[in-house]
Amino acid sequence: MSDNNLTTPAHGKIALVTGAGSGIGRAVALELAADGYRLALAGRRVEPLEALAQELRAQGHDAVAIPTDVRDQASVDALFTTVEEVYGRLDVIFNNAGIGAKAVPIDELPVEDWLNVINTNVTGVYLCSRGAFALMRRQQPQGGRIINNGSISAHTPRPFSAPYTASKHAVLGLTKTLALDGRAFNIAVGQIDIGNALTELSARMTKGVLQANGTTAVEPMCDVKDVAEAVRYMASLPLSANVLNMTVMATNMPFAGRG
Repeated sequence: MSDNNLTTPAHGKIALVTGAGSGIGRAVALELAADGYRLALAGRRVEPLEALAQELRAQGHDAVAIPTDVRDQASVDALFTTVEEVYGRLDVIFNNAGIGAKAVPIDELPVEDWLNVINTNVTGVYLCSRGAFALMRRQQPQGGRIINNGSISAHTPRPFSAPYTASKHAVLGLTKTLALDGRAFNIAVGQIDIGNALTELSARMTKGVLQANGTTAVEPMCDVKDVAEAVRYMASLPLSANVLNMTVMATNMPFAGRG
C-alpha cells in the first residue's frame, strides 16, 4: 500500500456517497474516510468531485470520483458497474443528492421545477437504492447499509414547499419499505432527517426564512460536521442493529412545538 501512498483502511469497507461534491455529502465523505472507508464519490459536477477525491488521496485515503446523474437510469447503472469493478462490493451508500425549488405558491411553480425535484429527490433515491440493493444482495458476504438523507420536511413542511416536502415524504416511505424488504438479505436501511445544517446551499437561511405565520425570521443553524458525525455513527453499527430514523437539527430551530 505504501507504493501508492494509501494508508491501510481501518476495516476496508466501501462507501458510496451521492451529491458528494459539496455540502452535507462532502462532509459525510470526509467523516467516512476518517473512519477507514474507501470512498466512491458520485455527483453531477465533475470538478468538485475530482477535487475531493484528490484531497482524500493526498490524506492517504482511497477515493474515486464517478460523475453521475441520479435522475438517469443509465448513469446510475454505470455508477454501480464502476463501484463493483473498482471495489468488488459495497457496504454503505449515503443517498444524499437532492435539490429544492423556489418558494412560491403551487400555481406559480413551473411543472418543470416540480419534475426536477421529484426526479432528483425521489427517482434518484429509488435508482441508487435499487442499484445498491442489487449489489448488496448478490455480493459475498451478503448485505450492507443504505442511509437516505431525508429532511425535517419529511414530517413537517415549510410554506410554499410542495415539491420538496412531497419528495421527502416519499423518501420516508421508501426508507421504511426498503428497511422491511432488506431484512431477508442482511440489508439495513435508515434515514437521517436534517434541520438547518449550515452549508453553501443553506447559507441563505441565515438572512431569514418564511415562517408558518407569514413572518420572515432568521433561524438557528448547526455545524454540518455534526450531521456528518451522525451519519458516520449510523454507518458504524453492525448490520444486526439499525437507526431507522434520526433527526439532527439546530437545537433552537422552529420544528418542535409551534415554531
